[in-house]
Amino acid sequence: MGQKVNPIGFRTGIMLGWKSRWYASKQEFADLLVEDQKIRDFVHKKHKFAGIPKVEIERTRDEVKVVLHAARPGVIIGRKGQEVEQLQDELPALVGRRINIKIEEVSRPELQAQLVAEDIGEQLAKRASFRRTMKRAMEATMEAGAKGIKIQLAGRLGGAEMARREKQISGSIPLSTLRAKIDYGFEEAKTAQGHIGVQ
Repeated sequence: MGQKVNPIGFRTGIMLGWKSRWYASKQEFADLLVEDQKIRDFVHKKHKFAGIPKVEIERTRDEVKVVLHAARPGVIIGRKGQEVEQLQDELPALVGRRINIKIEEVSRPELQAQLVAEDIGEQLAKRASFRRTMKRAMEATMEAGAKGIKIQLAGRLGGAEMARREKQISGSIPLSTLRAKIDYGFEEAKTAQGHIGVQ
């Protein structure tokens, strides 16, 4: 196997900011980290179809600020803000702290790697042809103004007995250039044939 570094982890602190912004002592750190993950998992599970590529968390001494970046903010807000009020009640019950929720709209979802991966995963779960799905996603992303895209599918593609990997690349992806703005997303689709990972 080649040595593969996650492009987001590689660029954090250089090109990209942290997704959790807070400082804690050694004793508290682990608990707060688990709390962050609980919040993220809960939000992703509850609003699966809102298209949430990232959840940013900031902490002060007495409250937690959660910024949800969403492609479809209307799904989170709901009619007359009912959904967001419900979320505002459920999150403090989950972590036991005061939580302040802010929702920001993602202007171009075709340029968010996580959203592209989720879209491909959804189509694969509906038993769409994987080659056509990959091609369509690549075209949409390139038309939206991306300089390059790489999609890799792995698993029992097309219902084959043997699991394999398929990779398509369009444009340029300078992975070792730290100044390049490179995004990464992953989605696991549970299809009738088995698990397929999209990245």
